[in-house]
Amino acid sequence: MARNFKTLDDMGDIAGKRVLVREDLNVPMADGAVTDDTRLRAAVDTVAELSDRGAKVVILAHFGRPKGQRNPEMSLALVTKPFELVIGRPVRFIDDSQAVDAIAQMANGEIGILENTRFDPGEEKNAPETIERFASLGDLYVNDAFSAAHRAHASTEGLAHRLPAFAGRQMEAELDALDKALGNPEHPVAAVVGGAKVSSKLDVLRHLVEKVDHLIIGGGMANTFLAARGVDVGKSLCEHDLTGTAEEILDAADRANCTVHLPYDVVVAKEFKPNTDTRTVNVHEVAADEMILDVGPAATEALADVLKTCRTLVWNGPMGAFETPPFDVATVSLARTAAALTKEGSLVSVAGGGDTVAALNQAGVADDFSFVSTAGGAFLEWMEGKELPGVAALTR
Repeated sequence: MARNFKTLDDMGDIAGKRVLVREDLNVPMADGAVTDDTRLRAAVDTVAELSDRGAKVVILAHFGRPKGQRNPEMSLALVTKPFELVIGRPVRFIDDSQAVDAIAQMANGEIGILENTRFDPGEEKNAPETIERFASLGDLYVNDAFSAAHRAHASTEGLAHRLPAFAGRQMEAELDALDKALGNPEHPVAAVVGGAKVSSKLDVLRHLVEKVDHLIIGGGMANTFLAARGVDVGKSLCEHDLTGTAEEILDAADRANCTVHLPYDVVVAKEFKPNTDTRTVNVHEVAADEMILDVGPAATEALADVLKTCRTLVWNGPMGAFETPPFDVATVSLARTAAALTKEGSLVSVAGGGDTVAALNQAGVADDFSFVSTAGGAFLEWMEGKELPGVAALTR
């Protein structure tokens, strides 16, 4: 791919330079402890490399939604020690009031974390005075937070116009993977789109039918498409008011030579609860008091055969109500097929979104996909074909 952004490889000698690094340290916490350190681990490569190269590494990040107010429960002081444990080297918390002096006194290679960027009311407004405050603390800027790249905030977008700007290692890997998946993919391309509601992914579906060869629709949103095709879906989750929109998407797919795959056998139950009584039926045999909760085994096998003909896969959303067994079978089975094809080198597989990552972890295959994005909103907006402000600012 012809890169249109600079990376850490383009920075030259940075010993003694103040490098502002935008990371995503917005981790879940309970009782003062980090419950999932995925985002902290993702930040290690860039921060450690800059430190090893002798930079004064100053991390910018947000934590929670303080809405421009100082809130001790959302202070990045809480994340400093957990990050220090993950990176395996000292990390200091830098209070805003002493930031200029504290950074000036940092030794080469030292790492500091500034206070929550969102404590500043100008951060989310991309306000010039906030951009200037941040810019005064650094000589160079690195954005390593793809997951925040869909926000045009001072620390994600504005700063890239004020200081020499570079993509961090995580951002670089993410952009390369996404380019392989939808920018310049090897065809045939398949997209798996699941989840509960069509309404949340309308723009994704509209964009994908123009880009991919096979669109596999699962989850609750498949019910809306089945209803659009005249199937009685019983008491399944279904957005009946969107069947017209679903028909429009199916028509657009036809025009674009994109094959849409909907389940033709399904797993149904009268109650949605773990290990309830289920039956597997043709989609035309769903009773009025039953709900569709997973794709059936015959359709799942047929979808596996589709993936075997493809060279590229983009995955967002589960095939069924995967959090509740036995309605995880189709998601787990298809994920394992994709992982096996990836391992043998015949498929480039890119997945993203919170539910998707959880589903791949449940299937035990998250590490076997070519790339798994931890970004939620940014990944979806990329799937919609939108320009992400934080990425666009790096490429100007």
